[in-house]
Amino acid sequence: MPADLTPTVLALLGLAAFAAGWIDAVVGGGGLIQLPALLLGLPGATPAQLLATNKLSSIFGTATSSVTYFRRVGADLRTALPMAAVAYVGAIGGAVIGLHIPKSAFNPIILVLLVVVGAYTLFRPDLGRESLKRFHGHKHVVLAMLTGFVIGVYDGALGPGTGSLLVFALVGLLGYAFLEASAKAKIANFATNLGALTVFAPLGHVVWQVGLLMAVGNILGGYVGARTAVARGSGFVRAVFVVIVSAFIVRIGGSLLGWWA
Repeated sequence: MPADLTPTVLALLGLAAFAAGWIDAVVGGGGLIQLPALLLGLPGATPAQLLATNKLSSIFGTATSSVTYFRRVGADLRTALPMAAVAYVGAIGGAVIGLHIPKSAFNPIILVLLVVVGAYTLFRPDLGRESLKRFHGHKHVVLAMLTGFVIGVYDGALGPGTGSLLVFALVGLLGYAFLEASAKAKIANFATNLGALTVFAPLGHVVWQVGLLMAVGNILGGYVGARTAVARGSGFVRAVFVVIVSAFIVRIGGSLLGWWA
């Protein structure tokens, strides 16, 4: 474990991991809390180490919330598993790409995506309240797989906001309710985290001690978040989605404008 990690820093990283796990379980996007926390806590780490350690922590949280959702809400595995499989492959390709490109190049793209996603959700108040699937049968599965692959590539290459993008795609493109979309998104997000780790771990980029410590917070946050979402329903998930996406827009937009690091 890096020598400059004090008990206070470790405690704050654990707290950030819990918050990230909760947000990720409810609506996705916990990486935009966890990655900045790792950047502050591990100032000497390389971008690849930060991404890899974040993936290690996150995969425990997504596994926990996936199981919790499946037990309490259920998920159509005929769609979820093929989507997760291609998301895994996409994340492997994305991680390879991510090793060779500067992460700062993605910030403008993320900002545009979040503005579009947030505005579309905000001005469509009925969006995601109930499941009204737009496609059926083979076409439905193929579109879900295409969505999983594209977002998987993004998650492997960069990652922050992946859960939110998965939820939005399942709601906006395929017609799921927010709660059902969150359940499927967790399964796909677990696969993308695993895909990225398939590349990062053998290359030695994971800071294992920190990642496993933060995994504990992520597991607790993922469990509490999934139970909260199930208990409160799609309306609650939609409200949190709008708040979190808005916060991400301010965070990334402010960074691009030089308001903060």
